[in-house]
Amino acid sequence: MWKQWKTFDVVPEQKKLAERLGIQEWIAGLLLHRGICGVKEAGYFLHPETQPFHDPFLMKDMDTAVQRIRQAINNHEKITVYGDYDVDGMSSTALLIHNLRRLGAEPTYYIPDRHREGYGFNRTALQNLAENGTELLISVDCGIASTELVAEMAGSLDIIITDHHLPGYSLPKALAVVNPHRQDCPYPDKNLAGVGVTYKLCQALWQSMRNESYTEDQELVALGTVADIVPLLGENRRLVYSGLANMRTSSFAGIRALIDVADIREEKLNASHVGFRLAPRLNAAGRIGTARLGVELLLADEEGKAAQLAMELDLLNQKRQAIEQEILQRAEEQLSGEDPENMPAIVIAGEDWDPGVIGIVASRLVDRYYKPTIVMSIQSDGICRGSCRSIEGLHMYHALESCREHILQFGGHAQAAGVSVRVGEFQAFRQAFQSVSSSMLSDEDYIPKISVELELEPEALTFDMVEELEQLEPYGMGNPKPLFGCRNIRGTGAAAIGSQRQHLRFQVGGPQGKIHALYWNRSDLAGIVNAEHVDMVYSPSINEWMGVRSLQCIVEDLEPGNRERIFPEREQLVEIYRFLYQIQQTEGNIPYSAAELAVRFSAAVHHISLYTMSMGLCIFQELNLLRTDLQEKGYSLQKTSNRMELNHSRTFCRHH
Repeated sequence: MWKQWKTFDVVPEQKKLAERLGIQEWIAGLLLHRGICGVKEAGYFLHPETQPFHDPFLMKDMDTAVQRIRQAINNHEKITVYGDYDVDGMSSTALLIHNLRRLGAEPTYYIPDRHREGYGFNRTALQNLAENGTELLISVDCGIASTELVAEMAGSLDIIITDHHLPGYSLPKALAVVNPHRQDCPYPDKNLAGVGVTYKLCQALWQSMRNESYTEDQELVALGTVADIVPLLGENRRLVYSGLANMRTSSFAGIRALIDVADIREEKLNASHVGFRLAPRLNAAGRIGTARLGVELLLADEEGKAAQLAMELDLLNQKRQAIEQEILQRAEEQLSGEDPENMPAIVIAGEDWDPGVIGIVASRLVDRYYKPTIVMSIQSDGICRGSCRSIEGLHMYHALESCREHILQFGGHAQAAGVSVRVGEFQAFRQAFQSVSSSMLSDEDYIPKISVELELEPEALTFDMVEELEQLEPYGMGNPKPLFGCRNIRGTGAAAIGSQRQHLRFQVGGPQGKIHALYWNRSDLAGIVNAEHVDMVYSPSINEWMGVRSLQCIVEDLEPGNRERIFPEREQLVEIYRFLYQIQQTEGNIPYSAAELAVRFSAAVHHISLYTMSMGLCIFQELNLLRTDLQEKGYSLQKTSNRMELNHSRTFCRHH
């Protein structure tokens, strides 16, 4: 699936902004790409520690929430924090429990079981909490969609809701609803994660009860904020910047233990370490175990206990990875007979697929097919519970809202959501969602895009340039890592590296010098890089090994160069088909990727580019002559007596 480059024009404003800030003009351009135009705003962005916090009492209902919590603490009432089972929910729960204890309360917490109770408030849980003496319940990172349950509990439980998910048509009639997305909430920063809203509650409590400015515990906030993929701008940027800086020396023994078990050796942690190393281990607790394990780790105050809990999470994460691969394979097998390439959206369901893992599987399918995807687990109670992941161009929450008549419950954001439907409504929901997706998305929306902020040959890189880029960290949603691009280059010395020979390493550059390039998990492209011109998208970095520093390119994407984009006509398609037929006759199937087939064809027949081979394979699939063979990770030709009617291929007709 070739990506379309989204490039940025040089604008006159960047020179003026660079002069006023005293920075390089190209850095000013990157700021403008992120919508940062003013000098003051740019100053806060480049120096996040100077970003001021907004007054927490600007948030609607904050004063009511603080007053009720103060009353509960002063009267020694039983307070329960009700959290969510993801990293945002765990870190929110731990943050509020930690601060309530410091302010004199003795709170407990409750996190629903993902498998038995599902997301958000649970009727039985609320009733049990009230019967067991809870007088004040404070939700974190959930509750905004539970209008009926909150109404049912009126008179038996005081409820304060803090959340950051989008509200529905009406708000729950809780004692206080603290959510910056309320239409009547004047709070200026709408991008806070659930833990960010919890942090503002803590700021308000310390300000009200102790007349103190609260700026501690930002490591916990950074964990949940990065994991929940909210924009790293404004207050989020300051919280993550400061939190990352404090993680290695954190007063939370659990965070330090988590860093150790994840084997993060770099002295300075970045957002990628949190998103890909720390968060998955915490999330594993909520996905296939109990999220209480994650909260216990974050609240642990003994080194030995923290180390033990971190090890348990690591083992759970390994188990989660195995379950994920199994469900992904079953999902792909189901899709292989349904022509996913021609679906406006993917909606699939499987018996007892682990609800804690299907969200990751949905993300994997989006990566492969680039279509809005919903993966559902059919449960024994007759309910299909699903995780939704979207693509640019389709607001997932709004799309689900359009299918409301078929849905029991849903909630989430523009790019990700959760949904539940009755088994009997699954097919109707599936058709409705695919219809909505088709109406909301154009053909252009189904082409994945990659932002190239600067076209620069790798040999033009300098150490100073790469070091200046560090001013833009931490990277994340709203502030993506800047990507550079270069067209029609030739790589040399491409080879597979890594313990399983899964990564690709090659050299790029000209007479001025060679620079190493690394492409993770794409060793299958070694033969292509050695034989073809490619367009490369990369992020520059500095590699330090044995005291020696060198520049390198971390490859994000390789596309065929213009001179390689030769579309196959009938004669060449016949050659490709005969070549595939010979392989299948010899080996029983075609256990090779498109890249491997291009290399083999070039050696056996004559040179063919990866682009040409890929287009040929696509055409054959559209003509039902070829199917993806998931078992062998390759292809298989289908028996047919029909002549190759190329006008039945959308790809062939679109080209002509």
